[in-house]
Amino acid sequence: MTENSETVSLEGLTFTTLKLDLKDHIFTITLSRPEAKNAINPVMSNELIYALDYARQERNIRVVILAAEGDVFCAGGDLRSMSGKAGDGPVSNVPKRGETDDISLRLRHLNKPVIARIQGPVLAGALLLVCNSTHAYAADHAHFSAPEIKRGIWPFMVMASLFRVMNKRQGLDFIMRGERLTASEAEKNGLINKAVPADDLDATVSKIAAQLASLAPGTMQIGLAAYNEQEDMAFDPALPLLRARLEECLKSDDAKEGIAAFLEKRQPNWD
Repeated sequence: MTENSETVSLEGLTFTTLKLDLKDHIFTITLSRPEAKNAINPVMSNELIYALDYARQERNIRVVILAAEGDVFCAGGDLRSMSGKAGDGPVSNVPKRGETDDISLRLRHLNKPVIARIQGPVLAGALLLVCNSTHAYAADHAHFSAPEIKRGIWPFMVMASLFRVMNKRQGLDFIMRGERLTASEAEKNGLINKAVPADDLDATVSKIAAQLASLAPGTMQIGLAAYNEQEDMAFDPALPLLRARLEECLKSDDAKEGIAAFLEKRQPNWD
């Protein structure tokens, strides 16, 4: 993974395509280009990578929510910028930390819960945000599509993550014909956890985020890292790896606190 290991700070930075909010251990990253259907241009790509790096390093951040302004969650890659016709816009002073494909890697290796809050349509490269989140909840009027084939393009970068959440036959049909999936169909095919009435979306996401934020943050990171390590391993070599991660977990402060709280019949304190 292309990653800069230096400590990052938000101080003095101007994010021009995102809005960031941290409350109760929940870090909300909101796509804020509604006039462009939240299409991912190079500035948004870099700002997302930076925000995710910040989320990874901060123990105080236990859950990340990916949200969006406007009627569209995200229209995928900005075709105008891809064609070399990017227009002028607000200047971002967020340091460069990676390329667009690094968004998927940052999400996948964040090793913290990430909830995609999908209030509207998800198109093309935006599927990377959904597929690489650990959870995804959508308003029931939202729809999902990979329309690249209709523009003479193939969704190459989407495939790596798409086929880890959808079965191959449904996933291939999805990208080969470029047709929409309704939120209900996306739920049935494993693309999202659940489709809910639009009026219930905020409450649903808030409930799941609060529950995840209340759980052992260090153990969550160890567990998600182990999940990613063993995902593509054969069964036999996966077991020694998972045994080693279990031993690491049992020695952790979170496990010690959780066991002590159980024996003392109190709520654990993860701070």
